[in-house]
Amino acid sequence: MSWTDERIDTLRRMWEAGQTASQIAEELGGVSRNAVIGKAHRLGLQSRPSPVKPNEPAAAKAAAPT
Repeated sequence: MSWTDERIDTLRRMWEAGQTASQIAEELGGVSRNAVIGKAHRLGLQSRPSPVKPNEPAAAKAAAPT
């Protein structure tokens, strides 16, 4: 698979529309999610916030009485 101008245009359009890298890879065919992410990075496309939410710190447990 090569990155033709048409495929790059599709990547740009879908990236800017907010599609996930997995959705873009599926649409393009023959590329992985990571290939899409790498190409977007090399093209200088605006990065997006991670969908992974950080865990909130657990509340400290009270010490057991002695």
